Amino acid sequence: MPRLARDRITWLTYAQLGLWGFFLYGFGPVVPLLRDEQGTSAAVAGLHSTGIAVGALAGGALFAPVARRLGRGPAIWLGLAGVAAGATALGLLRPLPATILAVAVVATAGMLVISGVNVVLTARHGSAAPAALTEANAACAGMGILAPLVIGAGVGAGLGWRPLMAVEVGLIALVALAALAFRVRGPRPASAVAAAGAAVPVAAPTRVPASGERSASGRLPRAYWIAWILMSVTGSIEVCLSLWTADVLRTHAGLSAGGASAAVAAIVCGMFAGRIAGGRAALRWAPVPLLLGALTVSLAGFALFWASTVGWLAVTGLVVLGLGNALHYPLAISIALAVAGPAADKAAGWSAYSMGVGFGIAPVALGWVADGVGPHPAFLLLPAFIAVAVLLTVRLGRALRPAALPA
Repeated sequence: MPRLARDRITWLTYAQLGLWGFFLYGFGPVVPLLRDEQGTSAAVAGLHSTGIAVGALAGGALFAPVARRLGRGPAIWLGLAGVAAGATALGLLRPLPATILAVAVVATAGMLVISGVNVVLTARHGSAAPAALTEANAACAGMGILAPLVIGAGVGAGLGWRPLMAVEVGLIALVALAALAFRVRGPRPASAVAAAGAAVPVAAPTRVPASGERSASGRLPRAYWIAWILMSVTGSIEVCLSLWTADVLRTHAGLSAGGASAAVAAIVCGMFAGRIAGGRAALRWAPVPLLLGALTVSLAGFALFWASTVGWLAVTGLVVLGLGNALHYPLAISIALAVAGPAADKAAGWSAYSMGVGFGIAPVALGWVADGVGPHPAFLLLPAFIAVAVLLTVRLGRALRPAALPA
């Protein structure tokens, strides 16, 4: 069984991804409040998700050249500086075009953070990377639990949602100061490691494409692209839940605006618990079977949430849904980066495009349907996404060479 050794850089990357999670999981409950404030329809409010998608595409294109020029560690810090700048703008500006632009800036910077964390952990932990990535995303979800609670408290106190942006900027500054105080240096560039003859603790990759060895030219194999599509579909599930769950809780389960915004934290609580447990599970079992099990749990949780007209039952369904969703992204990205081999930076950048597709299309489509039939019936798009994800996971399992899978 692979062993996960957590050093200072590992803990720092966990914290850095957590800072992104605080914004990401906080912004979802903000969208219905922003829609009310700006007087727009659900479909128009969904354009904020399009802003995230555009930013994700830009961040994906930027990561590889930025990482080559500055290094992966500085690329992550540059991303966090951009998140702070975009969050400040979002908190200060009110017109719809301005808030969409601010969200796009945050997403561009956030993709630098996500991509940097993914490749740093994959390079440092090798065969234990699925566990490290799962734990990093647990930190992301853990910070995400706090954000909807902050929003709910702010709305309940009459302050609105904007104090959330100030908290985000403050947390980024706090982590940066802690890294300086404890002298946590970022990972050395691969070229410097090679020149020094140092061995970054990378075990043999655990997943390789069925079509043969990964080429030194950095060509991405077929298994990577299946995982890429899978990340797009599962990302669609997560972003739709993040953006529109509060609306369903308000219109179908009878919760107040503040209560519905705070209750979105139930999904993130489930994801946090699922990723804590999933980190250990990923050291024992292969990603594909774990992913199929996670999708099954997601479907069960969605059924309970969607069918419930009582608040606490709907929230229970969200917790179960979060438990399943917890492993979707960490397992898919671990497979994608493992099969990418020497093209890890490029693969991490391209993975942002998958998130851009999911974030840009699915929420707008769901918002358009919701304007016609209501948010509750529109949510039936989600089990369709889950079914597609199951089919892709099965296909991905077939594309991976059986001999490379652990017993």
